[in-house]
Amino acid sequence: MKRLILMRHAKTEPWSEGIDDHARALTSVGHAAAPAMAKALKAEGWSPARAIVSTARRTRETWTHLSDVFGSCEVCLEDDLYLAGERGIADLISDNDGVQTLIVIGHNPGLYDLSLSILREAGSVDHQAAIRIAAKLPTGGAVLFEADQDGAFIPAHFRLRNFIKPKDVLDL
Repeated sequence: MKRLILMRHAKTEPWSEGIDDHARALTSVGHAAAPAMAKALKAEGWSPARAIVSTARRTRETWTHLSDVFGSCEVCLEDDLYLAGERGIADLISDNDGVQTLIVIGHNPGLYDLSLSILREAGSVDHQAAIRIAAKLPTGGAVLFEADQDGAFIPAHFRLRNFIKPKDVLDL
């Protein structure tokens, strides 16, 4: 059984004129939410073997908090994940056949679009999670997909298993 976690970076300082988007940092809320999300994923029994992380500061900072919980996870910083669209993210995922559980930490709208696309194609084992993800993928949110087979990492083979957001695990 293969598992795929699509996670949006944690809460970030707002963009404003003159600030490099790639260099935006996590807020104090983001720094609190990321480790809480890591613990929630682990409590669900989901421990990634490989992480694909955008090179943006906010995604790297998010991963730093997760790596405290998932220290043995191999990490791959990926320039092409920065603001990638649905197709680009799916291509990055498909290159990970030997991995049992993969986490992708990136950005909207690409992660949200891919989550909805997988949901439309493969469905869900949790109707409430499907309803919740259809509304929005907030900062720090993690969408958990599972495939019945151990074959290729093809996003359309994955069914929605759960959706966790920081508000589920913290008092925000």
